Amino acid sequence: MWLFFTRRLRAWLILTVLVPLTTGLLRRLGRMIEDRHGPSRISRTLVGAGDMVDRVRGRVRGDRRTA
Repeated sequence: MWLFFTRRLRAWLILTVLVPLTTGLLRRLGRMIEDRHGPSRISRTLVGAGDMVDRVRGRVRGDRRTA
């Protein structure tokens, strides 16, 4: 089914569906680790990765706000 979508539609789906789901999952996983074991390098990295991807995605979309 994925083959029937145009390249532009696939890119739009990835940017609007998969990227936000992935960033939310990274942040949630990082916060779960912090809740259970306290702040660690892994939890800060996961939360930071979620934030970084959102900032990059905002720049790609042309958002002017700062994170």
